[in-house]
Amino acid sequence: MTMSGRDCEADATARAVAEDVARRSYGKLVALLAMRTRDVAAAEDVLADAFAAALIDWPKRGCPANPEAWLMTVARRRAIDAARHRRVGDQLMTEFVLLADEIDERDPSALPDRRLALLFACTHPALEATICTPLMLQVVLGLDAKTIASAFLTSPAAMGKRLARAKGKIRDAGVPFSVPERDELPRRLAAVLDAIYAAFAEGWSDPVGGDTVRHDLAGEALFLAQLLVELLPQEPEALGLLSLMLFAHARRDARRDAAGDYVPLSEQDPSQWNAPMIDAADALLLRASTFKAIGRFQLEAALQSAHVHRCRTRRPNWDEVVQLYDALLVIAASPVIAVNRALAVAECEGPRAALDALAPYANDPRLAQYQPYWAARADLLARAGSTAEALGAYDMAIGLERDPALRKFLQRRRAQAQTKD
Repeated sequence: MTMSGRDCEADATARAVAEDVARRSYGKLVALLAMRTRDVAAAEDVLADAFAAALIDWPKRGCPANPEAWLMTVARRRAIDAARHRRVGDQLMTEFVLLADEIDERDPSALPDRRLALLFACTHPALEATICTPLMLQVVLGLDAKTIASAFLTSPAAMGKRLARAKGKIRDAGVPFSVPERDELPRRLAAVLDAIYAAFAEGWSDPVGGDTVRHDLAGEALFLAQLLVELLPQEPEALGLLSLMLFAHARRDARRDAAGDYVPLSEQDPSQWNAPMIDAADALLLRASTFKAIGRFQLEAALQSAHVHRCRTRRPNWDEVVQLYDALLVIAASPVIAVNRALAVAECEGPRAALDALAPYANDPRLAQYQPYWAARADLLARAGSTAEALGAYDMAIGLERDPALRKFLQRRRAQAQTKD
């Protein structure tokens, strides 16, 4: 049977619309689909299926008013069907694909962002608190086990096993993933704050923006933190986190000079900082303080504020900084905080006192691969006149550093220490 003239016209119209969508929106549609599974090839496959379905459906029913949305809906359903029938792969990621689809289909006013909703879905009470944040970083924000391990001062192998055990427990126990109701969010907030800050720190560590993924990660984290403050305006730690991130982001461009070399905080030009962003950070911190419920992120933001004030006024405030670190150690003790506190102690009491403060952490396995510890130790040893030990510590720091500019900075410091010997 041959096509009628009307059928031919409908077929030609459908093809023309499909071709126009492909020219204008193909890349965007693939990217949106790949956000769910982080599998570009699979996204292209289901989108190709959706276009094929369009060429069958549109001539019969007419082209939809929003062809992109039609294609996305069909492609998403194909992706879900494939996930349901897949016999291998990450079952947890499959479940998140399905949950993401449910979030997209429901009232968008429930939570202001799909990623934020998925972060809260990872905070199910049946999960151990220590695994919630790593799980978010992997399945929602897309960080690999090596990067997550670095954020938690552990080895990639150990973090990989930890995530695998958690996923096994989730599968075996049948832990259901769902987005909590609004009144549940404050109880689940802490792990979400930790994940957003860890993602921001990973993105912020690429100051020149050479790594597009990491650069975008910092922007995503800032966006999510802002959404949290709008969603939970009475939560002081959400305010504290956004304040902390804005203080750091405001100084991002000053961390490199015109030649691309690393510039430490003490040598940065405050006029290059983003003053409106710092003002916003100060206002958020002040607002958080009115709730009289101090927390880790508020203290870390207060430390950033103190550093900004010292650099702007050139007036030492190291006693205040040490006091803030002491309070932070009480609330959220960690070897990272101890390292930063030791550097502040050095400014008040000298390098030997700082080295004494670090002594209890000398054999802490969490610091063995932590570059800032070795850089701090090298600086303190050099200032104390222990050149041979300082050079060894510099070698460790240089070997662990990923950033070429910071590695070059450490190499210069090592050469200076060696010259003084």
